[in-house]
Amino acid sequence: MKLNRIFFPLVAVGLMAMSCSAEFEHGVNDIDSWPLSGANYEPSLEHPGILHTQKDIDHIRQMVKEKQEPAYSVFQALEKEPLAQSSYTIKGPYEVIARDGNYGYTKRNAEQDFDAVYLNSVMWMITQDENYAKKSLELMLAYAEVLKDIDGNDTALMAGLEGIKIVYALEMLSHTYDKISETDIQKVNDMLRNVFLPVWEEFYNTDLTTNGNWGLHVTKSYMAAAILWDDVDMYKKCVNFYLYGNDNGTISHYIDGDTGQCQESGRDQQHTVLGLGAVSAICELAWKQGNDLYSAYENRALLGYEYTVKYNLGYDVPFETWTDVTGKYCKWDVISKETKDKNGGVDTERGNCWQPVFYMVYNHYVQRKKLSMPYTESLLETYTEDKYDGGHPSYGPLLFNDLK
Repeated sequence: MKLNRIFFPLVAVGLMAMSCSAEFEHGVNDIDSWPLSGANYEPSLEHPGILHTQKDIDHIRQMVKEKQEPAYSVFQALEKEPLAQSSYTIKGPYEVIARDGNYGYTKRNAEQDFDAVYLNSVMWMITQDENYAKKSLELMLAYAEVLKDIDGNDTALMAGLEGIKIVYALEMLSHTYDKISETDIQKVNDMLRNVFLPVWEEFYNTDLTTNGNWGLHVTKSYMAAAILWDDVDMYKKCVNFYLYGNDNGTISHYIDGDTGQCQESGRDQQHTVLGLGAVSAICELAWKQGNDLYSAYENRALLGYEYTVKYNLGYDVPFETWTDVTGKYCKWDVISKETKDKNGGVDTERGNCWQPVFYMVYNHYVQRKKLSMPYTESLLETYTEDKYDGGHPSYGPLLFNDLK
């Protein structure tokens, strides 16, 4: 697989490092108005190719067959996950879904239905038990028949977090399950185009208002959909946003290049890790399409992960008040200020909000590239990603483990 690699010497792009602040910006957030600076990023359009290629699938199946550790123990945990069962009972579908507001009551049930869509497609990928493929498809079609809108204040976040689950499952079934019909594929695609895509694009065309994890999760789903639809221009716009966008949810605006401090480090640890998980998912999506975003800005993603893990393992880290691109989130003068303000000055989340996002990035930098991530490596000696989190692909030692 030929990879396009990107490094950004400061002289080459005419940038000056500014600690904990936006390094550059186009001044607008309208994605269609930007020059396609990501034009050099040609996706291979390999299918299946959303997080997993056929080579990956074969490797995962082989690890399970040979009971290789730690992959096999994680697979056993996945097998027991209630949302990964082919007997799962749908809790919706709903005509309108939301995280808050008038339709906030749909949040948990809809999220679990979409989790089951994703996890059943993963189980199908690994086991080839047709019951999993049938369940994943059944759930997608149920929503495709009914879902009309995403509502509430958190529309973009919901579309970003949930959209990729459907996109991943449709990609996997479309290219590995020969009993899915073109009619079924079209129905699910219509739902994605008519309900999710307008929300993603509205986010890109709206004035800046959000913390970085929003833009990162929208971009994660947007990139996955571009791959699903073989839409090269859409893919390049996505890369362009991630590298050059004027938003907190871009690699240069989310992670400081000197220390690794993240835009949401001053907020709390839960949201910081949520954002980092989307960073690595975007990089992994691009990697499987022949593009290296992991190396962008001198391995900026690695720096952000190591800073966050180091702090959560109990070590001191440098912190500066962040000047974010919206101007709304510039008052966090200590790390995890919002958590500390609620708990008498104590960061109760520190070391207690691990999410299954670390093995994917560790797999790339350490196992693929032979770089060093000492704090992340220390964490993974005691923390096993064997539980599902709906914000992330999860199960890293099984699903994102290149070791032979």
